[in-house]
Formats: sequence, structure tokens, C-alpha cells
Amino acid sequence: MADETRTEMNEDMYVQARRTKLEKIREMGVNPFPYRFEKDTEARYVFANFDQLDNTDRELSLAGRVMTMRVMGKASFCHIQDESAQIQLYVRKDDVGEDQYKLFKLLDIGDIIGVTGPAFRTKKGEISIKAHKIMLLSKALRPLPEKWHGLKDVETRFRQRYLDLIANPEVRELFVKRSRLINAMRSFLDGEGFVEMETPVLQPLYGGASARPFVTHHNALDVDLFLRIADELYLKRLIIGGYERVYEVCKDFRNEGIDRYHNPEFTMIEFYMAFADYHDIMELVKRMLLDIATRVFATTEFEFAGNKFDLNAEWEILPILESIKQYAGIDAANLDDQALAAECERLGIEIEKTRGRPKILDDIFTEKVQPNLIQPTFITDHPLEMSPLAKVHRENPKLTERFELYIAGSEVCNAFSELNDPDDQRERFRMQQKFSKLGDEEAQQLDEDFLKAMEYGMPPTGGLGIGVDRLFMILTGKTNIREVILFPQLKPE
Repeated sequence: MADETRTEMNEDMYVQARRTKLEKIREMGVNPFPYRFEKDTEARYVFANFDQLDNTDRELSLAGRVMTMRVMGKASFCHIQDESAQIQLYVRKDDVGEDQYKLFKLLDIGDIIGVTGPAFRTKKGEISIKAHKIMLLSKALRPLPEKWHGLKDVETRFRQRYLDLIANPEVRELFVKRSRLINAMRSFLDGEGFVEMETPVLQPLYGGASARPFVTHHNALDVDLFLRIADELYLKRLIIGGYERVYEVCKDFRNEGIDRYHNPEFTMIEFYMAFADYHDIMELVKRMLLDIATRVFATTEFEFAGNKFDLNAEWEILPILESIKQYAGIDAANLDDQALAAECERLGIEIEKTRGRPKILDDIFTEKVQPNLIQPTFITDHPLEMSPLAKVHRENPKLTERFELYIAGSEVCNAFSELNDPDDQRERFRMQQKFSKLGDEEAQQLDEDFLKAMEYGMPPTGGLGIGVDRLFMILTGKTNIREVILFPQLKPE
């Protein structure tokens, strides 16, 4: 606590010193927070085109944050950082004039400035800008944290992401790449004839996944509403309405635990294709992931948590009950609930018996099977009770036509031959209500409006949802989902 108090006192001293400089700058008649600056290039351009810029009189205008300062008598150096890179400025009193040189000496690390001048190479060989004009664009009143260069403190990085972005250019590039991944997904689906749609975030009844929702209250209507846990049931309404291929990149919200794989607010992409089944979706998602891997990362080979995998290798297809038998030694298909629970106890698998058979099977799979699925693997044909929105398997009525894709021991997506029989769907919802009464807080709700929509006729449909954050986490080798979410949920300080 004493160290924290001392740090706060030191920061207060630095802030006061900067405010003193701020007043001196204002006394000079300089606005420390002007309205705009006309920049015409960036640091990366100067480095890439220096041979053409050297020994010319071309005046370049750049802007960026001061990252280093070396102030001397009549000539000084600093580095500024813009979105592309850092570049050195050479600031000489005879070039900028006495007033601007005085202003420069009042600058601090963290200030944002604009500079105009030609490019040149110093005697030490560093490509630089010879300042002819300096303009203060924003006075930073707080100092960057100690050891800001390459900021490593995890709590600071996540709580004050802006400092992380200032200190670690590779983090800025990471989130640019994330944006490119989402754009590549959109581009692929657009090329396949899909149309991007928007569905409600506030819903009168949550559904489309097994998860606990966040609840809010609408004052004007005096009703409780839920933040969506999935957009599945609304996208299916669009399929019923006549669209044949739809998708949405959306924010979903699940009131569940926070760990290295889960954040309560996360990004999903869901798409639905009429007249298709889960075999069609398998082929589509494989082509899609190969496409975005080569387009965004220029490779199909990756490593996550020490596990190497290749998206261009053969993708295994493994039924879930067979996988449990193979890796856990449990023949779940031929065991009732009591015998299944006994097998879990024998193997030391902790389960909550009140959660019902679907959750017991999921617990077994998560602990005994999932860690072994390193190369891309489609886990298929889940038991009926595990998949309330999937079509009954055409060859075995106890199973459903569903798959989950696993890569490097992590779930990437979930897909179905979508259930389109309204009577069957009603019975599945009722089955979920039984699990809810047993204590399963994640059981799906009976949605009468969705059932009414289905009664107007829904074509055979294949659908899929991908967790964008987790996929990006795996492809970039990050081992905590907070690394790939700009502003992750954290406990209050």
C-alpha cells in the first residue's frame, strides 16, 4: 500500500509539473489543444521512399506522439510515433525560430505534435525529419507509466488499453489484423451469395444457445428484456421470410464465468443457408477458414499453446459418442443416466448430476476428449438431448445432425442441419424445460413466437456460429482471450 501511495504522489508531482508547463505555453499565446493539423504523410512512407525524398526540398507534414526527447542548447532530437512507425525529428533553433524552439523545450514525452520539414539522414545514418515548423496538437497532462516502453503489466494493459496501444506497436498491429480477419469473413460469405443482416440485441426471450442471459428492464414498456445470447432464432426467421443465405457479425452476451477462453461480451459470426445440411456447412467452413488464413496470415500452419496444426491437412470427422468411447473408455450410448454418472465417478470426472444428461456428456467430453483434438476435427452426431435446435439424424433417431469444429484442443464453431419441423421443435423445447426444472440454468426457453414462425414453413437449412474472438486467439497463438479483445471485462479495481 505504501508503494502505491508513493507512486500516486509521484504521478501527482508529474501532473502538476506538466500543468505548470501548460500555463507557460498558454502565456506564449499558443493554443495547446488546436483544432486540426494538415498532415500529408506518415513515418512508414518516409522510410519506404527515402531514396526519392533525400536531397530534395520537399516539405513533409507528419504528426505523432513524442516518445523520446534529447534537449540540448540550440539543437535537439526527439522521436514521434504515428500509426505506422516511429521517426526521429531534428529540431534546430535556427530552423524553427526562437519561439518555436522555446515551445519545443516545454514539451514532454506523451505530447502530440505536428512537424513540417524535409527528410534527411543524420551523421549516424538515421533517417529523420529536419523540423522547419513545430505545432503542439495536444499537451499530455499525465505521464506514461514507468517502464512504459514495452509495457508488460497485464492489469494495466487490459484496464488502460490505450497505454498498451501507445507502448506496444505489435498490439496495435494485432487488432488491425483482427479487423482484417472479420473483413475476410465478410468478403468470403459475400462471395458465396450471403447477405449480411442485423437482428435485435434486446430480445423479449433469449434463445439459440445454452447460456444464462443478462437481464435488463425497459421502462417505457415496463417489461424485462434480455441481451441476446445468440442471434440464431432471428436469422432463422429471415430464412422463413424468404432469404436463402444470411449472416451476421454480432455482439452476444452470456452471463457466465470469465476465464482465458470466455468473456461475457464476445463477437460471433452466424450464417444460415437454405436447402443445405450440415455436410454442406462442413465443406463451406473448411473453405472459409482456409481462405481467411491465407488472405490474412499468408499461411495455413499455426501454433497454439504448444500445439502445431495445419488447416490445409486432412480434417477428421469423429462422432461424439465414438470420441468419448475412444478417449474416455465410456460407452455412453449404452448407459443410462445412473450408470453414466457412476462411470464419471470411477474416472474422477466431476459432474453436477442436477444438470441432466446433456451436461454430463459435455463434462466428459470437455475433460477427456477435447484436449486430444489438435488437428482440425469435426465432432459430429450429438445425442438428441444435447442439441435442441438440430435436426434428427437421418440414420439414427437418437442422434442429431450437428457438428462442432475443434482445433488445438479448442472449440471453434457449432453447426447443425437445422430443425425445421415445428412439432419436433416444440417437443425439444419441452425437453429443455425438464432440464431447467432439474436445475440447469442454461437450458433453452420455449419460444412460442419462433414456433409460430416455423409453422409457416422453414426450408431445409444448414447453419453455423463461429466465436470470432476465440478463432483469432487460436490463429495468433494468444493464450488468453483478453489479449484479443480491446476492452475485456475485468473485476472492478
